[in-house]
Amino acid sequence: MKVLALNSSPRSEGQSKTGLILNHLVKGMREAGADVEIVDLRKKTVKNCIGCFTCWTKTPGVCIHKDDMANELYPKWLESDLVVCATPLYCFTVNATMKAFIERTLPVLQPFFAQYEGRTYHPLRHRHPKLVFLSVAGFPEDSVFDQLSAWVNFIYGHNDLLVAEIYRPCAEALTVPFFKEKAEDILEATAQAGREIVESMRISPETMARIRQVIVEDDTSFFEMGNLMWKTCIAEGITPNEFGEKGLIPRPDSIETFTLIMPKGFNPEAASDITATMQFDFFGEAQGSCHIRIDNGEIEAIEGTAENPDLTIETPFEVWMDIMTGKADGQQMFMEERHKVNGDLSLLVRMNQLFGKIARTPFHVSY
Repeated sequence: MKVLALNSSPRSEGQSKTGLILNHLVKGMREAGADVEIVDLRKKTVKNCIGCFTCWTKTPGVCIHKDDMANELYPKWLESDLVVCATPLYCFTVNATMKAFIERTLPVLQPFFAQYEGRTYHPLRHRHPKLVFLSVAGFPEDSVFDQLSAWVNFIYGHNDLLVAEIYRPCAEALTVPFFKEKAEDILEATAQAGREIVESMRISPETMARIRQVIVEDDTSFFEMGNLMWKTCIAEGITPNEFGEKGLIPRPDSIETFTLIMPKGFNPEAASDITATMQFDFFGEAQGSCHIRIDNGEIEAIEGTAENPDLTIETPFEVWMDIMTGKADGQQMFMEERHKVNGDLSLLVRMNQLFGKIARTPFHVSY
């Protein structure tokens, strides 16, 4: 089987969740024996169709444009048994890059009118390759793909061209350490889908269920974390990509969001020998208390005071948030008495080990 895999994401390798899913699908296809070529459309020149119909009249089957589409991509598209169209979800459908590519396949059609079962269509000039559509989105609901799926099925679903649709909501979570176990299962299921497509031209319901499984259980936390990330980007004057490149974390703006984010950065391996309670007494921008219970690799963050905490940190909320987000040095703040510590100081020394995995959150646009 000859497969052409098109990635229309504008993001580069390592940033694109479209590319991440596509690469695993291609991995499975190659393991099943398919000859697969991946093309990043962001690196190609594909001019917009200008509706001149030259490809239907003056030069039947040949586009007037002389660009990468006409000279390279369209011939490869025609020669393929299967084409994978991988696109981030833009305005609930394909992005402009993928749309331009699809529109430039117009030469495959003849201009004449024909009808079948009350539906008007243009007959094919050449054999049309079969298709798989793949897309990712940042929103958590499966329903965000409804418009894309309806469009895809309207065009390709009635003539046996559409082999499969692979849609992954909440895709940014796939690279967040906190969701590693589920992410690995989703990506392995995507590779399995690639093997199944090559072997049987279908994806089993069991494999599709694994690909579409819920990765973030709590929508409320999802939205709160996402909003924190965007607030941090706005405050720092940076883009989400720069947020990730700088290794930043969302800056909590309340005790509630502080208790929400701390477990996301917890390193259970570093805490396998610890049973302890750490209490934070905040004043300043946010006032109140919360505590963190660690028990042999498990963590629980709770608002309110604890009975007999092993370590108590008394600090202005804004100072601790500066320490937490790397804007201030914790040791320097301690020496300047910007925060006070009572109890087991060894816990304070191990804070970087215990909470060294707080990373970029999964809640911005998943290009």
